[in-house]
Amino acid sequence: MNALMEAVRAGRTGELPGLLDVMTDAERRAYLPELKELRKELRADRWNVQAGRAYPSLQVAGAACQTGAAAVANWLASADMRWWQAPPAVLIDVLADREPDWLADVVHRLAQRPPSAEVPYELMAGLVRLSACRVPTTQAYVEGWVRHIGSVWQRGDTLLARLRKDPHLPQLVAALFETDDIGGTLQWPAEEGPDSWTGALAQLTAEGALERGAMVHACVSRLLRGGSAADHRGFLRLLKALALTRDEERERTAEWLALAADAPSVVAGYAQSVLGGLALEGELSARQLAEMSGGVLFRTEKKLVRAQLVLLGKVMARDAATADELLPAVAQAFGHEDSDVQERALKLVERHLKKAGPDARSELAAAAEQLIPTLHARAVASLGASPAAMGPVVYEEVLPPVPEAVRLAPAPESVAELAEEVGALLVTGDDVAAFERTLDGLVRHAHDDREALVEALGPVVARLWWVTADEERVQESTYFADFTHLHLVLASLLGKVRTAALHAAVTQGTTGQTCVHSALDRAFQARIAEVAFRMRTDPLPFLLSTPTWSTGLLEPEDLVERLTEYRRLDARPSDADFAQALLRVRRGDRAAAASAAERAAALGTPEGAELARWLTSDGPLLPVGWRRTTHARVLVECDQLEELQDDFPREFRPLGQPVSVYRERWHCYHWDDSIRPHWLALLPERRELVAARILRDLSTVAVEDTRGPAAVLPLLAESGGEAGDAVHLCVAYGLGARHEEDRLAAVDALMVLAARGQLDAALLGTDLGQLVRNGVVKPLRLADSLRTAAATGANATIWGMLRHTLPLLLGDLAAGGPDGQAARTRGLGELLAVAAECAERSGARGELPHLAGAAARRGSSRLVTQARRLQGALVEEAAA
Repeated sequence: MNALMEAVRAGRTGELPGLLDVMTDAERRAYLPELKELRKELRADRWNVQAGRAYPSLQVAGAACQTGAAAVANWLASADMRWWQAPPAVLIDVLADREPDWLADVVHRLAQRPPSAEVPYELMAGLVRLSACRVPTTQAYVEGWVRHIGSVWQRGDTLLARLRKDPHLPQLVAALFETDDIGGTLQWPAEEGPDSWTGALAQLTAEGALERGAMVHACVSRLLRGGSAADHRGFLRLLKALALTRDEERERTAEWLALAADAPSVVAGYAQSVLGGLALEGELSARQLAEMSGGVLFRTEKKLVRAQLVLLGKVMARDAATADELLPAVAQAFGHEDSDVQERALKLVERHLKKAGPDARSELAAAAEQLIPTLHARAVASLGASPAAMGPVVYEEVLPPVPEAVRLAPAPESVAELAEEVGALLVTGDDVAAFERTLDGLVRHAHDDREALVEALGPVVARLWWVTADEERVQESTYFADFTHLHLVLASLLGKVRTAALHAAVTQGTTGQTCVHSALDRAFQARIAEVAFRMRTDPLPFLLSTPTWSTGLLEPEDLVERLTEYRRLDARPSDADFAQALLRVRRGDRAAAASAAERAAALGTPEGAELARWLTSDGPLLPVGWRRTTHARVLVECDQLEELQDDFPREFRPLGQPVSVYRERWHCYHWDDSIRPHWLALLPERRELVAARILRDLSTVAVEDTRGPAAVLPLLAESGGEAGDAVHLCVAYGLGARHEEDRLAAVDALMVLAARGQLDAALLGTDLGQLVRNGVVKPLRLADSLRTAAATGANATIWGMLRHTLPLLLGDLAAGGPDGQAARTRGLGELLAVAAECAERSGARGELPHLAGAAARRGSSRLVTQARRLQGALVEEAAA
């Protein structure tokens, strides 16, 4: 072995520059095959000690022996070199003898790599210095520069001093404004000064090192472009640090108008304050102020809306001539969703009405039609608005159409089509319908032509870990859970799981599981394991349990047809597959079930007889259940369901066993949200059983602020069977979720239940009241969810719930409530606002317990004003 390769293998990086310097280009190129072979050798196990020692030296030698700029850039930035990189100074040393143009080509190629390639900034900056080329302004280079400037310092040095020394300062600062997700850096550290980015950049601008006009323009343009919240905060902080003059603010009036209307709240507030200063100094025309108001008054942030109304009032007080232009702008707030904003706007209009001309008064009277009933009645007297229409108004509830289940398409007919669907399913996740038809397709083709199926699946599964891993290690693995869902079936087909391991999974099951979800998971996994085992030993012709509908329901006639075909083929059914088919078969339609039972009994097979007995039994039963409160959560327990015991395989019996809050472990490894739709498809006519076992998971979205578990709620609402305590509590927790996407999923579920006539508004409303009292559901989150639901047109539905929620909370308010009740009902005014709007729109009448006491309180807080509004709506007499 020669000296160079010995040094590379030994990791003696410091010796390489001396060895390489005495070589010609041709001699260096001659080493490339050996270096590439060593690289291939190290890739086989890149995490061992030898690889960690040799990789830095290999990176240096390979870079020096390559001749093309593209080849060197690829070598330096390759993924296998990323974890064991050579010191940048050594790489710069071995490349220093190349032509400047060649070095410039290399550095610009490296800079084009994404930041995830982790090319060292010191290497790129060194090559820029050697080549004297223009500095790259790519994201990778700019991010590296920012990190370098912020982290490298000398005694007594500051960020400002380091920036002053940078020869490429103007170009790189300009590139900051074009780099995504860099704003967070500009906020560090929190205090201003020569060691903060904003303080340093502002000082350099003041000194003239950076051109002020370009900096201001770049800041404003970046805010207009949008981006992440961190970007907005960072560049806004820099803009404030630049301390714009009034002339600079006036020059950008159009930009401030756009930001006030559409930018995130923090940026819009700043733009509003700038425009407000211009307006109060008479440097913003009434037309421009009206244009600004048209954007701001439709925003949902009440702080911005209130500030805009105050601004309009100040301008009209200073200059009465602006009233004709500005009062119609104020009237745009008459249509705001918040009644407090409507009232503020009406008061402002009434205060300045005498300054308005006839045309403006007519416009104001017309706009008053948008006001809530109590304010509209006031506007009739003060603005001359038209009275409300005489006669009763017939309210019509608007609910979404009832979702229709989708019939599953037949399994793919060709192995090529099936392989494509397998590949798609492996990437996109576990959609129930796609999973079931794909699983059935694998079973069918494995029975008909296993070799052709395996060949078609080869390219699809080629990169899965259990395919690329050492065969012996995978076959001997005892960690059976590595093969989940579809993976286990595919691994069985390709012979990557031992038959003995599959047999053990079928005969022994997963009895070690003790968590509350284990009953659902054991039944689901039992069918998968038995299908995988039968593929190896006695392939099934097709699955009996493939659902007819996307919800998991199986039509009884379809199951009878499949059993008939099994008898014709003299095929032996899988116990788990047949048990799953029984749990999925529709029994709610008693006439269809009875007809199918006669045909099943006539088959003369044990499975036919069992199906006939099952179809003619009492239908899908539910166990006796009751509620249990634990640590403020309300959960559901239930007794044993005998129907799911003796005649079912061992792994299915836990589905009917008791659910206990205290006996079963709740925290477990079932953390994957994508499995829950499959659990619902296990029992498509008994969703209460599933809901009781996932209720604790659903409660975490409100109690622990987790994200994601509520995504299953719309499917829970679309599933079949009784919607009882567990289902309603699942929805209740979802409506109080921390994250918006979880609340929207709960609203979807609420609307589906209402559209199907399965919503118990009194039950859900009472549950919500109790959860708010317990501190589990926060009123503001609940109000946001219910306002969203009401906006779809379901005002009567939401009022029907809130008329049971509010008495509990108002009663606590009247009695003084338990300790901490004031904090827990901080958003009660928002709930009252939603209730008042729903009552006004739906024409609800009657008394609400404890409401009068809240309305009689002193003051004008949100709670008191909305209580009065709701009381007024409920006692308002219908016009004759």
